Amino acid sequence: MSTTDNQTIQPIKKGSFLQENNKSLLFIAGAVVLLIAVYLWYQGVYLKGRAEEASSKMYKAEQYVGVDSLSNKAIKGEGGYPGLEEIAKEYDNTKSANLANLYLGGIYLRKGDYKQAVESLSKYSATGSPVADPLALGLLGDAYSELKDYKQAATYYKKASDKASKFTSPMFLKKLGLVNENLNDFSGAVDAYTKIKTQYPESTEAQLIDAYIARAQGKVK
Repeated sequence: MSTTDNQTIQPIKKGSFLQENNKSLLFIAGAVVLLIAVYLWYQGVYLKGRAEEASSKMYKAEQYVGVDSLSNKAIKGEGGYPGLEEIAKEYDNTKSANLANLYLGGIYLRKGDYKQAVESLSKYSATGSPVADPLALGLLGDAYSELKDYKQAATYYKKASDKASKFTSPMFLKKLGLVNENLNDFSGAVDAYTKIKTQYPESTEAQLIDAYIARAQGKVK
């Protein structure tokens, strides 16, 4: 009988994996605890600190946002104050950077730089704001409309009208109707215009909407 035959084969004990890999498992558990600690620090200290820093630096740029003659200063900054462009880039993942992208989109749209407007507005993340969120979508619709990408424009005007309040939804619906006409989607245009008439009869847009409905209906095949 060979030496091998004389050897006693030890049965595999239940739980032997844990016993043999005890150190490895302890290492993995320690690493998980460390990662959790780092994540909590990142969320509670690092991001919070960056958010506060970005907010404190942004107020000067915000003063320039609504003034056309100062739009370049709003974008690039002035006198040691960072502009919206820098804030959006350097303080990403903060509320200030998110808002900066919305501001930048509006400024670029006014300046006629529609591709840059799309780029900035596409970086804006919805916050649940009943004002900012539909505005961002509507501005994207405006930018795509100016670029004559009416299909994309219609998509964003529809989203904006769904999210907007009773005060701004009629405006987005009217724009939706107009781009639908440009797409030869006259039934879609009628639907948008009719919604203004039936759901927002007191709005400014509703006052002359019958003429738009009639025009679109006349082209429906």
